[in-house]
Amino acid sequence: MTGWPGAGEGRSGGANGCARSSSITALCGVTLSAGVGAVEFPPVTVYVPEDFQPDEADVLRRYFTNLDGPVFALVNLPEVVKGALFARYSRSPKSLRRLFLDEFVGDLDISGDHSVDATVGLQRAEELYEKVFFEYGDDSVAQLGGVHLACEQASNILTKILEWGRLMSYLEQSTRYISYDARLGGRYRFHRDPAILGSRFGTRYVGDMDRMFDSYSLMVNKVTDHVRATVERRPGDSDFIYRQATRAKALDAVRGALPSASLSNVGIYGSGQAFEALLIRMRAHPLPEARHYADLMLHELRKVVPSFLRRVDLADRGGRWSHYLTTTRERTGELVDVLFGGTPVDPVPAVQLVDWDPDAEDKLLAAICYPHANLSEQQLLQRVRTLGPTERLALVRSYVGERENRRHKPGRAFERVDYRFDVLSDYGAFRDLQRHRMLTIEWQALTPNHGYVRPELIEEAGMADVFDDTMARSAALYDALHDEFPQQASYAVAMAYRMRYTMQFNAREAIHLLELRSSAQGHPAYRRIALEMHRLIAEQAGHRTIADAMSHLTTEAPELERLEAERRAEARRGLT
Repeated sequence: MTGWPGAGEGRSGGANGCARSSSITALCGVTLSAGVGAVEFPPVTVYVPEDFQPDEADVLRRYFTNLDGPVFALVNLPEVVKGALFARYSRSPKSLRRLFLDEFVGDLDISGDHSVDATVGLQRAEELYEKVFFEYGDDSVAQLGGVHLACEQASNILTKILEWGRLMSYLEQSTRYISYDARLGGRYRFHRDPAILGSRFGTRYVGDMDRMFDSYSLMVNKVTDHVRATVERRPGDSDFIYRQATRAKALDAVRGALPSASLSNVGIYGSGQAFEALLIRMRAHPLPEARHYADLMLHELRKVVPSFLRRVDLADRGGRWSHYLTTTRERTGELVDVLFGGTPVDPVPAVQLVDWDPDAEDKLLAAICYPHANLSEQQLLQRVRTLGPTERLALVRSYVGERENRRHKPGRAFERVDYRFDVLSDYGAFRDLQRHRMLTIEWQALTPNHGYVRPELIEEAGMADVFDDTMARSAALYDALHDEFPQQASYAVAMAYRMRYTMQFNAREAIHLLELRSSAQGHPAYRRIALEMHRLIAEQAGHRTIADAMSHLTTEAPELERLEAERRAEARRGLT
């Protein structure tokens, strides 16, 4: 894979009609009753609703809080069914409600649920939680009620905002199992910001996005044909797994041509407290789409856990919290721009280890010993410094043990050691790494200013010119939008463009992250980042003992990243 300047290198920093239900009405810009006061929704482009047959709608009403909005909660289902439904969701092009009808409802006994109507569940939920929350509760009570919430047709910019919180679980639609050239409601799947559409850029925005998706569609088919013409199929591989693995490789290579406005579906599971924090952050966010989805999410969540979210839009509670977040962000941004706005950007390596502890291995050894000793940590540190190499190595080896697979991880002593990396990678790789929650990650604005990465496979398939033209179109649209729409301009940026972000994590998380993201089925973009991080830990920090504990890294690049995973999946299917 090659880094290309394209249109970005060296740059300066510088509706359809309303439909039928309350959810669709909300999207067209009217006031909705949320049970605890009215919610005012800004005008926004109409979500593309699904049509269900009367008998299908009859079933869905029992388990989904609405049938036609982009945000809805799951209720009245066993936890294992909701979990399995979300797991399948990430690899399916279908909406969650359609997936439920097509693949799940036939295996469930729903005969006892005929009288249930989840779309009218507000009063029941309010009565259930009111007493518990207000009679017994501090904030910890709100950790005890969880909700499965689906957010559909969200831009890839919004998905990163949704996935910010550490104490929630997420599943996002995969770009490697789903081809994004499939149309939704007759149009390509990208976010149509209403302010942009109503401006002088509206026609250009839709036209340029359509051309980017046209190019993506062309490249997916050409690269798939090239992969299948050049990668040999083994005698034992079925046609199904070969076609799946080769298609995934092509989708991996071409995803960089997708604009960040591309739509995705996200499944979220979290406690009432976690959703409260998420919504307050979203209501303070400068991106209009984030604030709009916060209102939609609040409306649906109040049908399930209303009392846990009572404070979100109270002026003197959640309102003050959101105001605090907005004010600190704006003032800090203004000051940083004054101090450093005109500073030229120096060239740097794509992955830099910028902070580590030179005494890390002594601290690790003391932490290993601590639960087995009766000495203070300070005394243990003094003693481990007197140990010879043989004794030190024996301690680490006994603690790490024989790791038969990457899920056998050493204990919390490895959390005593921290690393901080500064990374410059394509946005696609960032999307995957950002989902790791047991770390601290901060990212800068997505722009075309750092250039883009063009996969070698694109050139091998004869698609380099098409790819480069798509990048140029993306950068030009960003430039056109930026002055009037500084937040929404990032929608135009293709995922191949690079973005800068920091990742800080401890050595235990490093074992998990680097082994997982270097695995054979991983995307080549983030595999390289994981392997470079491991090299820097061993060589720059000199923490070879810690690096050696990561015994399940995959250093050799596979020919087809998903092939072994597809073989295992087919073997499992053969056993059922």
